[in-house]
Amino acid sequence: MIRDAILAAGTVLSAASTLRLPGLPVGAGEVLLALWLALSGTHLIATGRIGAGPAFRRMGTFWCVFAMSLGIGAFFGMLFDPIVEGASMAHDAMAYVLMATISCLALVQPDNAAHMRRSAWFLVGFANVGLAFQLALGFGLVSAGGIDPWYWNRFRGWSENPNQAALYCAVFSAVAIHLGMTAQSRGARIAGWMGAVLPLVAGRLTKSDTFLLTMLGLFGLLGALRLKTWLGDPAGGARRTAAMAILVAAPLVLASLLPFVWSERTDASALALSLAKDHGGDATMQTANLRLELWRSAIRKGLESASFGFGPGPHLERPNVPRLATLPRPFEAHSTILDLFLQGGLVAVGIFAWLHVSTLLLLFRARLDALAALVCAVIIFGISHFILRHPILWFGLVLCLAEGCARLPAIQTRLLPASVAGMRLGGRPCAA
Repeated sequence: MIRDAILAAGTVLSAASTLRLPGLPVGAGEVLLALWLALSGTHLIATGRIGAGPAFRRMGTFWCVFAMSLGIGAFFGMLFDPIVEGASMAHDAMAYVLMATISCLALVQPDNAAHMRRSAWFLVGFANVGLAFQLALGFGLVSAGGIDPWYWNRFRGWSENPNQAALYCAVFSAVAIHLGMTAQSRGARIAGWMGAVLPLVAGRLTKSDTFLLTMLGLFGLLGALRLKTWLGDPAGGARRTAAMAILVAAPLVLASLLPFVWSERTDASALALSLAKDHGGDATMQTANLRLELWRSAIRKGLESASFGFGPGPHLERPNVPRLATLPRPFEAHSTILDLFLQGGLVAVGIFAWLHVSTLLLLFRARLDALAALVCAVIIFGISHFILRHPILWFGLVLCLAEGCARLPAIQTRLLPASVAGMRLGGRPCAA
């Protein structure tokens, strides 16, 4: 249990970039993650108990293929990329090694699903305590020296920028909802759902447009999956009836609201823009234009490598924007897929897509709706941000694989008698 708490604390504090000592590339989060690695590795060596199950094999396959693609890309980068930078390449390579070691070691533990579930509870608890303090600091209720939790009018807490804080809040929320939906006792279910409140509030205060889209996608998919589950449950009773009523009533309600929505379309547009950063004004447009410029450059440069990539690290010229003139060169594409295309080419993009799609299908079969929504949420967030180096991403994926692979056999066993009965009629197989 202590190791589970250390893993959760290290993941939460890995977002606290502003708490690092000046000149040091690591902070408390990275130190705790390294401590967890040392303790977990020592425990495995001492006990000799290794559980290399399907979850570990999936994750191990991803990292082996990913490392191969980065190695080929690095060869091309050192030969042909004029702005390749050794320090940035080493930084990304070290981050990938740390994430690969943590994710694989977490899944090679016996009873990894139980360990990850305990870590998930610790994660939600630590996250809420940290966010409560950061929000109190942001609104002047407490004082903490020279720490500024605001980036202009956007909340960033202890993170380096608001977008980093938004990513962590998105995963915190999804993990808390999953715990609330799958807990056994009523008190634990309430605690899980309540654990999602502060991350949602803090995430909204970041004014991240991506966070808003991610949460809309998460709750939309979660609602659709719950309706599907209720409809497919023959013993659901009231839930199945409610789901059928919602499906029947939804088109009628939408049809009745259509004239009102059309007549008030200007107000509806204003409401949508009011939810966006800067109310959909200059800040939103500048961010969108900058990302489009970076993405076009990333595609062009990635194709120059014959789609093999140029190795770890950023590879783009810095955009010609005054407010970015002080930022380092080279520059990232700020999109997980395009940055992977620049680093490891089509192979890296393909194996990354395989890991997420296969995990999503696993969770659909295991009926873990909230975790399936979590995977979709990180996919949405990764469209406009490079999230591969963040420990919170790998914590979420490891939790999904561990719980999905542990739950799927039980689901299949529970469904087997009904399937066998449905295939037989009078002792003979039914006609297809």
